[in-house]
Amino acid sequence: MDARQAALHRRLTRQARMRFVDALCNDLGQLDKALLTFLSELVGQTATQREMQQRHDTWLRYQKVARSWLTQTAGAWREALDAPASSAAVDLPSNTDPAALELLGDDAVENKLAASRMALIVTEQVASIYDLVRRRTQYLEDAELDSADVLRPETLCLKLVEQWLDAGLEREDLQLAVDPLQRTLATLLLPLYRDVAALYDEQGVASPEQLQSMARVRHSDFGVPPTTGTGSMTGPGSGIDMHSSLRARLAGQAMAGAQGMHHTMPGMPVVPGSSGQPAYINPFVRARQRAQGVMMQLRRLLAQPATGFDMEHAPPASAALTEALTAYQAVAPSHYDMLATQILAAPPQQAVVQMVAQVASEAQALKKKAGSASEKAIIEVVALMFQSILSEERIPAAVRVWFARLQVPVLRVALADPSFFRDLAHPARKLIDRMGACVLGFDAGVSVGALEVEIRRIVQVIEQYPETGKRVFQLVYDEFEKFLARYLTEDQTKSRLVGLAQQVEHKETLAIQYTIELRTMLQSMPVREEIREFLFKTWAEVLAMSAVRYGPQNAQTLAFKRLAADLVWACSAKPHRSDRARVVERLPGLLECLSAGLALLGMQAQAQQTQIKQLTDIMSEAFVARTDGIAQEQIEAMAERLAELEDYIDDDALGDMPLNADNIEMLLGIDASSIQVIADVQGSPPPLDDMLQWARNLQPGSWFTLEHNGVQARVQYIWHSDRKQLHLFAAGSGNTYLMQLARMAAYLQSGLLAPQEQETLTLRATREALTKLDANPERLLA
Repeated sequence: MDARQAALHRRLTRQARMRFVDALCNDLGQLDKALLTFLSELVGQTATQREMQQRHDTWLRYQKVARSWLTQTAGAWREALDAPASSAAVDLPSNTDPAALELLGDDAVENKLAASRMALIVTEQVASIYDLVRRRTQYLEDAELDSADVLRPETLCLKLVEQWLDAGLEREDLQLAVDPLQRTLATLLLPLYRDVAALYDEQGVASPEQLQSMARVRHSDFGVPPTTGTGSMTGPGSGIDMHSSLRARLAGQAMAGAQGMHHTMPGMPVVPGSSGQPAYINPFVRARQRAQGVMMQLRRLLAQPATGFDMEHAPPASAALTEALTAYQAVAPSHYDMLATQILAAPPQQAVVQMVAQVASEAQALKKKAGSASEKAIIEVVALMFQSILSEERIPAAVRVWFARLQVPVLRVALADPSFFRDLAHPARKLIDRMGACVLGFDAGVSVGALEVEIRRIVQVIEQYPETGKRVFQLVYDEFEKFLARYLTEDQTKSRLVGLAQQVEHKETLAIQYTIELRTMLQSMPVREEIREFLFKTWAEVLAMSAVRYGPQNAQTLAFKRLAADLVWACSAKPHRSDRARVVERLPGLLECLSAGLALLGMQAQAQQTQIKQLTDIMSEAFVARTDGIAQEQIEAMAERLAELEDYIDDDALGDMPLNADNIEMLLGIDASSIQVIADVQGSPPPLDDMLQWARNLQPGSWFTLEHNGVQARVQYIWHSDRKQLHLFAAGSGNTYLMQLARMAAYLQSGLLAPQEQETLTLRATREALTKLDANPERLLA
């Protein structure tokens, strides 16, 4: 290409970018409208008090700074036209030392990650037309698009995120508004990329077909012949004595940890022995001990003199291995994309064999680049773990491809962070376990849909930032948990049930809180016992019901709160004629409010009349009482505190809440026939503390077998309330089971609620890797 033609091409791409950015900046009003509509609607939705407050704060902040955010974003996009490398400071080069990542600053890394996540969603919506524009622009400029090119969705998203924070909005606000933000941005970008493509058409730029014919096919590999299986790998002849010693060590460790090694699932039945032990003896503790035994075996294996691995401070990976990992990371996506395409066309079992062979081939190639025995051992253990994971038939083949792509990122973490081999709560292990627990529960042939899309997104984020290691695994793990909270309850029926259950807990919690506060306020007042009992047992329920249904500061709720103070005053001694006259004057309104409150609880008319008569009788007796009355100042102080009571109540001081099945229909007036309420049973023996701990730590997405009233059902744990007092399980039949904490712990203890998995995915993979190494120890250092 001559200089004149190159200049014309640069002028054309410059014109395309300017038109693209100008049009996008002009459309920012649509982005603002979509966000304002979304936040306004969100503020009006019922949720927990904390969530409603957060939504309201975000809505106010956005209204305050929206104009400056839009102006700054438009300015940042226009600046990117002239300074495409301006964001390079936050890029993560492939040869970055993990120890130097702190120099970037946490904010810069988090901005980059947030923008990348957003860009992945946006790119999916505009993929076909964006790819066309990208390839034609690269053809005109004879170079790849710069990482900070304004045509890239990730660049647009990064500028948007940076200006969001600079304008005074918070990361929590961005998390709340990210869905409409990325969806609207994709909608805006789609026609703009089409306009760029149309401009290229007008100027006679090569068509997609012509570009395809001119494309050059590039091949990349490690230069190592692929293996056809996972059999024995023999090492140098000089290592025979060392391998014999290693075999002996492994055999001894296997004997030490063999007891119970194959049944480490909490909740599995323990067969009674001759000692007459019960069928279930603290399975939570038993499972934890067995899991720790597996990890202890692994640590002993890696820390032995033959491998020389430091379990506290890992040395930096050798230069040759680091170079091999970086090279592999660059080509891995294309390798696995091709494999994914083959999986769709090939029988699943054949595809699995190909994946396992690919994992073994990668491990063998990387071991040849290893600079020490410890590096070889780590590579082999990680490879065997992933071969085990990929051989799990209950994971859909299409999902296993994404698990396979995590082998090298996990290997990077394992080489740099010894805690991967001793900590079951390591972020990399937790992420794989959580994703595995969700997909393992699906029957064969069931599409995982959005779950697979999220797993793919997570893997792509990890691949994009290989050097951030443990931190990026923790970030995406937290995001996966948030995704599950939405995904498991996204259909209308489950969403409604979750909202209902949350409100039930909120209502019961408020009833307890109101009772506690009323007791405190009335402690030093001369109030008859009948009035105390009515306020504590009945009117506290009215206040809680009204606060949940209408809101704590709704006029009706405030009227009910005021009545509590007025009733205390009206039923106290009235030695003065003026006080008696005020009671008579206020009586109609007081009785009307009382009737409305009792009706809110579903009390029938006859029962209302009986209750109101008891109260009016007490008022009549107060007219002739000779005791001291209650000062008006005390009544006003009580009314004022009740009006703002939600600002003073303390969740942590509460005990277990009662759950009444009647609340389900009474609270929202819906048919609750599909909800099985499994509430705590008063007077039943409490479950063991370990069972309560286990119940509190259950993670949504896991699958269980539930036996209730003699009927077994396969259920998925989909939700728990904020205080973890209520837990929701859903069965494929459409039935749902709302369980209270202590009852759920009792079900776990008795085996009526049993996890379907014997152990977590990575723990099982670790155990199987140890079994293979026990049978063939030579492969560890081969």
